Parts: sequence; C-alpha cells; structure tokens
Amino acid sequence: MTPPPGWYRDPSAAHQERWWDGTAWTEHRRAPGATGHGTPGATGYGTSGATGYGTPCPTGYGAPADTGHGAAPGPYAVPPAQPGQPSTVPLFTGAAEGRAGGTGRGKAVALVLAAAVLVGAIVTGVVVLGEDDGPAPGTQAPPVAPTATGAPSVTEEPSPTRSEPSADDPAVVEDQLNGVTFPLPKGWVRPEYVAEDDVMMTTDGTYDCPADGGVCRHGLVVSRTVTSNAESSPKTLARQDIEDAADDAYDRDLIGNKPFGGIVSHEEVAAGPVAVAGRAGYYVRWRVRTAEGPGGHVQSLVFPSTVGTESPILVRYVFDAGEEGPPLADMDRITKGIRPVGDADTGGGVGSGIGPTD
Repeated sequence: MTPPPGWYRDPSAAHQERWWDGTAWTEHRRAPGATGHGTPGATGYGTSGATGYGTPCPTGYGAPADTGHGAAPGPYAVPPAQPGQPSTVPLFTGAAEGRAGGTGRGKAVALVLAAAVLVGAIVTGVVVLGEDDGPAPGTQAPPVAPTATGAPSVTEEPSPTRSEPSADDPAVVEDQLNGVTFPLPKGWVRPEYVAEDDVMMTTDGTYDCPADGGVCRHGLVVSRTVTSNAESSPKTLARQDIEDAADDAYDRDLIGNKPFGGIVSHEEVAAGPVAVAGRAGYYVRWRVRTAEGPGGHVQSLVFPSTVGTESPILVRYVFDAGEEGPPLADMDRITKGIRPVGDADTGGGVGSGIGPTD
C-alpha cells in the first residue's frame, strides 16, 4: 500500500517538499509550509515544464528502482504537510544529486534550517557538558591510578651551591698581569682595603701597629714585574731587592711613618735557587728585628715569567715573627704552589730546598 498523492518531505533535499503522485516522485518541489494541497498544477508551481526543474526523467529522481532516492514515502511515518505547519520528519542531510538551483526563497529557508540545526547542536553539547561528571549509564569510567594516602609529599630542592672550594679544589688567586696563580693557604685571604695594587693575599684580620699607630697585618704576599732594571738574572735581582723589601715592610711605610719604630738589625737566613712554575728562580730570606714588636721575616723571590717576553717576576713575602705571625712553612707552600695560569700540574720545589724555616 502506497501513500496517497500529496506533498512530502523531499528525501534528497531536507529543506524542501516534493510531490508524490501516488506511485512515484515527480519533479515538483516547494518550500515547506507553502499553501495549497492540490496537484502541482494547483499550487502555483505550474506544470513540470514551468517549474524550472525540467522533465522528471533527466533529473535522476524518477522511479524508485532507478536511483534509490525515489522510494515511496512511508505511509505512516511521513504524513502530508499541513498548511502553515512544517513537517515533523527528521531532516535528511544528504545532498541532492543532478538538481539545478532552486528559487531564492528555497535557499533562504535552507539556510535558516541549517542555522537552527547548528544552534541546537551547540545547546545540546553545552547541556551535556554541564551535567554531572559521573559516567553515563552503560559506560565505564577510565581506570584511576591508585594513590597512597597519608604519604608525605616530596618536594625536590635545588642542590646546594658550593660557596667555598673543597680540599680537592684549593683556593687560588690569579696574577693576570704576570700569568701565574698562587695557592691561598689556610688563614690567608684575598686583599681588602690595602693601598698597594700588587698585593696578592694577606693574613686574615688586622692589628694596631706597635709604634706610629695605624693598622698592620701579620703577613702579606706581593707580586710585581721587574721593569726598572735591565738585569735579567733571578739571583742578582733577588739580592738587589731584599733590602728594599725589608725597609718597605718594617722600616717606613708609604707615607713615611715607622709602624715598628724602624729596623734595628737583619740577617740572611736562607738563599738559593728554586724552581717556580717550571722556571729556574732564586730567593733570599732575611730575619728582621725592629724597635717595636717582634719583627719578622722578609723574602724576595725572582723567576722568569711564563708569558710574553718572559720578564722577571718578583714576589715579596712579609711574615711577622712571634706567635701571632703566620708559619714560615707557608712561604714554602706558596712558592711550590705557584702555577702558570691554566696549568694545574706545573709547580715549583724542584732543585734545592727553599731553606730553613726557623
């Protein structure tokens, strides 16, 4: 049993209706809700030739057996559309095949219906997302990894920054001008608040000078390049310098004061060749006695530079005597630890000993 003739939703174009003549689909179409329920000729669409759709056969919408789109409308699911009322059949989204463009009104209705479908889909999605987070009936929630309850949280902390060198990486001070480094023994620090710019290190702390006042230190080491003398022999230069080194340390200071009341006497306690930073050098050491205080030890060490023109490098050591002064063994340690910059293996101490430490 087939449905009676009438206007039904076009199975190939959901935005319009199509005339069913009781046995097959015709090429007569109209927008949904258009007035008139008679034959196509009575609806204002005219005959097939007047609709602009051409004859039924060339369109591919002929008998149902030919295209698969011409099946008869269901007699119960698709009733004819009523005047002024849209069809309640769900929209068919398939595109029409072999159909020429419809009227402007049909296109407008199609756009309106498509927009309505889009809005409905958006609203439906929002409602679904806004519902309870629990799983829908018949579905399973994804497995949840078990968590330990009561376990303390672990916070990864950055590793501590090493602020002081370790025993395997002893502290050094660098003489960039002469291209050498000096080890920094325990109790020694980099220079602070000293007038001379060639001081490499001093003992930690200061004390009041015993004579003319001022501030004194128990020990210091100076490094400078010999430029005022054409002599290049380390031995000659060391012997020429030792008296000036003693006077600068224990007789008069830079402004003419006598922090220790002046030098009373001196004696040479050691001298000889020594290897420094892989170079042959020479040193001279004096024991100096002063009018005030315990006096001290002064040493002049000269060796060729390892960079440039190999100009002689002069290193002066000034150590106060007595219990407050640094150990004389530090002179030996510093001398043996002098290295060329960037060379941790080349050291001193080769050859004769540095001398007695009394």
